[in-house]
Amino acid sequence: MDMNSFSPMMPTSPLSMINQVKFEDEPDLKDLFITVDEPESHVTTIETFITYRIITKTSRGEFDSSDFEVRRRYQDFLWLKGKLEEAHPTLIIPPLPEKFIVRGMVERFNDDFIETRRKALQKFLNRIADHPTLTFNEDFKIFLTVQAWELSSHKKQGPGLLSKMGQTVRAVALSMRGVKSRPQQFMEMNDFIEIFSQKINLIDKISQRIYKEERDYFDEMREYGPIHILWSASEDDLADTLSGVASCIDTCCKATEKRMSGLSEALLPVVHEYVLYSEILMGVMKRRDQIQAELDSKVEALTYKKADADLLTEEIGKLEDKVECANNALKADWERWKQNMQNDIKSAFADMAEENIHYYEQCLATWESFLTSQTDLHSEETSEDKP
Repeated sequence: MDMNSFSPMMPTSPLSMINQVKFEDEPDLKDLFITVDEPESHVTTIETFITYRIITKTSRGEFDSSDFEVRRRYQDFLWLKGKLEEAHPTLIIPPLPEKFIVRGMVERFNDDFIETRRKALQKFLNRIADHPTLTFNEDFKIFLTVQAWELSSHKKQGPGLLSKMGQTVRAVALSMRGVKSRPQQFMEMNDFIEIFSQKINLIDKISQRIYKEERDYFDEMREYGPIHILWSASEDDLADTLSGVASCIDTCCKATEKRMSGLSEALLPVVHEYVLYSEILMGVMKRRDQIQAELDSKVEALTYKKADADLLTEEIGKLEDKVECANNALKADWERWKQNMQNDIKSAFADMAEENIHYYEQCLATWESFLTSQTDLHSEETSEDKP
């Protein structure tokens, strides 16, 4: 799948080329290894939740030790994602799995859901660890190293409720105001995101439908084996043939189950992750526009002399630097994300295609072997009947 088939080409500036070289030429020496495992259910008087063990091994000098083990719940991951977005508003933060709530149940999550979430949370942390900028974020380090009570204390050090409300109101006002002239490269980037979002959501729906149809086919097919076994018990002349059919059906059932496992573990999570990425990208573009809208409002105020000119000029200078930094960060991270996306989706579909080929070859060989044995048996019986 070539995502460039619907990708508008973006003009490459010297600065974005420098940033791209910086990302691509990073030495491939991994020094941070993170594992998420051992989910535990916790039941209190007011809520039920799952915590996960996070093991971190590192050789970085800024860490106090080389090994850390902490437990975190889903809300802690949400806090980390929020802190990363706050510190790096125009970097593409990896998505978290959605939060599903089943009301009226003490055990809210079944084993399959917990395992799916565990894998997604581990991918979230490892994508951050592999990012050239996010990996050195101080809140990320705190998340990986401090115990639960220390993390709770650290969370309380953030801005108060009134401050957060003020920031939210300000962001809403800027978003409603919009930007007067978004640069062309970000217009093209936004067009790509809209088309990508439509296509990846469609692929996700089709993949889910295929998996459901495959599950229905498997459930129906595995009933036929026992039926043929029972049938063979009442047909002496056809007993061997019917037993052979039942054996072939059983072999194909096992192959189908393996293929469904590959679909649910290899393809579906990758496609759905990029559905979530499309939402993340829209949020990144919105935050970039808010930063530019703030600059535009100050320039407009200076034009109409709505406030002190010297103060506005100083603020405009700072905002211009902020906009430039935000744009450069997004352009560099955009190229990195696009390359990862293309590699991930291409690999997922190639692996699934290889799995499908192996599946059909196995089923075809099973039935061909059975038919050959029946043909040979028929030939022997025919020759024995001849005088």
